[in-house]
Amino acid sequence: MSEEEKESCFACGITDDERVLLSCKHEGEDKWVCVRCLPPLIHGS
Repeated sequence: MSEEEKESCFACGITDDERVLLSCKHEGEDKWVCVRCLPPLIHGS
């Protein structure tokens, strides 16, 4: 898979080479979120 096609966090853009990503749905689309960006999404920023 090329770097362009690699999944990345929709919030910060990091890939699974650097951090764990979790699948989620946002604004009706399937997306990925990293474990660092997930808590603010749950608890608010």
